[in-house]
Amino acid sequence: MRVAMISRDTLFSGPGGDTVQMQQTSTHLEDKGVEIDILLTSDKIEYDKYDLLHFFNIIRVSAILPHLNRTNKPFVLSPIFVDYSEYDQLLRNDIIGKLTRIFGRDGSEYFKTLARRVKNGESINSFSYVLKGQRKSMEKVLNKAKVILPNSNSEYQRLTKAYNFKTDFIIVPNGVDLPTSELSNKEIKKGVLCVGRIESYKNQLNIIKALKGTGINLTIVGKAAPNHIEYYESCKTEAGTNVRFIDHIPHHELVKLYQSHKVHVSASWFETTGLCNLEAALEDCVLVITKKGDTKDYFKNDVLYCDPNDIESIRNQIEIALKSEPSENLKKRIKEEYTWEKAATETLNGYHKALNINE
Repeated sequence: MRVAMISRDTLFSGPGGDTVQMQQTSTHLEDKGVEIDILLTSDKIEYDKYDLLHFFNIIRVSAILPHLNRTNKPFVLSPIFVDYSEYDQLLRNDIIGKLTRIFGRDGSEYFKTLARRVKNGESINSFSYVLKGQRKSMEKVLNKAKVILPNSNSEYQRLTKAYNFKTDFIIVPNGVDLPTSELSNKEIKKGVLCVGRIESYKNQLNIIKALKGTGINLTIVGKAAPNHIEYYESCKTEAGTNVRFIDHIPHHELVKLYQSHKVHVSASWFETTGLCNLEAALEDCVLVITKKGDTKDYFKNDVLYCDPNDIESIRNQIEIALKSEPSENLKKRIKEEYTWEKAATETLNGYHKALNINE
């Protein structure tokens, strides 16, 4: 079987969790005998070379539609259905915030797509998207897909509540690679770590404010998103001497940071999972994570949840976490259920279902 995995043009120039998901899943699928090519939506694709297409990121639906107009090749979809509309409505005072308050999530995403065309030169190669808009375009893709591969049941339920479609689905959990060795000295763990792309949606500024004046050391790891440079500068301006910033680093160096920090915090406005949270839990970090999104499907009652819009909530939960022990139940569940091997197995089941292969 040969499959083309296709995602946003900024997949590598602005890497995120979807980048890791595609790379890791493809590696483990290739171990199972599947040939995988990772492509960008703007690439010229020789569709006839593939048995199946695998699209990612339903929010970037304008980039998916042109391919459906060029080929009838069967496809599956990993929606990665992130919803930042609450943040846009409450806290954005720019044109996107105003448009979200007037036109809602789908109207806002439509205008964001047009704005990326003007600001970044991202092409819109689908006249039908301009005519249909975001909602109808998403429903078209969701209905034409052979199988949908959400990362959790929560994500699938959000999709069915928001859009009209009746497509089969298989849950493909996000995962981690299991560590080759256990942390030997837990006494050295101290301070707070926050890993992720630096942008307003990830909410690093509120984390900095929450720990200001507490004397608690905070390490922030990540690159500024291209359209959030001003936000990054605000974070650096607000940061005291207790905060240090580290740019994007190799994964083995990141693991060392997980191992040396007591708490990992992810106070995002929305997370489907947060791969860094899974990785941090495996290295015995106590987790403080957002209650927005699909996080409870993965982390249940084994973490501390915070409100991203409440600085006191973030501070209180971090202070509790610093006095707590990591969850062995969560660590065990991750090792059993949330690995890239498991993700590849379920993805392959989705491919077989899409192609009516009984194995």
